[in-house]
Amino acid sequence: MNLTNYHSHCSFCDGRAPLEEFICEAIRQGFSAYGISSHAPLPFSTRWSMESTQMYAYLRECQQLKQKYAGQIELYMGLEIDYLNEETHPATDYFRSLPLDYRIGSVHLLYNPQGERVDVDVTADKFRILIDLHFQGDVEALVRQYYQSMTRMLERGGFDIIGHADKIHYNISCYDPAIPGQPWYRELVCSFFHTAAVKGYIAEINTKAFETFGIFYPSVQDFPLLHSLHIPVVVNSDAHYPDRINSGRREALTSLYQSGFREVMEIRQGEWTSVAIDLS
Repeated sequence: MNLTNYHSHCSFCDGRAPLEEFICEAIRQGFSAYGISSHAPLPFSTRWSMESTQMYAYLRECQQLKQKYAGQIELYMGLEIDYLNEETHPATDYFRSLPLDYRIGSVHLLYNPQGERVDVDVTADKFRILIDLHFQGDVEALVRQYYQSMTRMLERGGFDIIGHADKIHYNISCYDPAIPGQPWYRELVCSFFHTAAVKGYIAEINTKAFETFGIFYPSVQDFPLLHSLHIPVVVNSDAHYPDRINSGRREALTSLYQSGFREVMEIRQGEWTSVAIDLS
């Protein structure tokens, strides 16, 4: 049943187990392919990203495990790379030079009006506090900056998969349930995905929050929009624990099928391939 996953973390960043444990679990569950995509280094330390000094060890271990498990599963080596600003993004020479099989582009950090970095990928309770503390309660300013960064990331390029697009919609809806349905918010979402379609990116259906909150990133309400724009999709679990690598997959595939999708993207023999959705 389309058993692949290309968004996964491990102990090189904020994952909760060594890389090999995720691979062994994928083999146990019968995955045909699995990709590791640790959070790429940033110019400063965070609680969740890899340090630049770890990159060589990360690449070496990925290659060793590819060889060790050849014939049992297709393993792919990636990174989740942040768009932060015009100096730090997936298209820099450094990230382009790495021998990766694929790259995920994501946004986790924004800037407050004082120019200070703010991590907006937090729990709903913390998000509510940071809006008031760092953005003086101006939710719209935060959302517009998020989509400005996401769109600029599309324009700069350097990656294959859009990571958890519109991930802020859950926290925004917890802050004010009316906002995600307002015209200005919907305009931002639609404009972003129109640009993604023109640029030809793969959109990730991120299932990380399904077991906890029953939601996907992007929201299931936007699946018909993605379908109408002919945006190819891949279902990823964004797993940080080995036992969650398959979380929400069947539900995501079912929702995609109900929205008109009949195919998802998978890497087969090193090439992105469109594969029929299997709900059997």
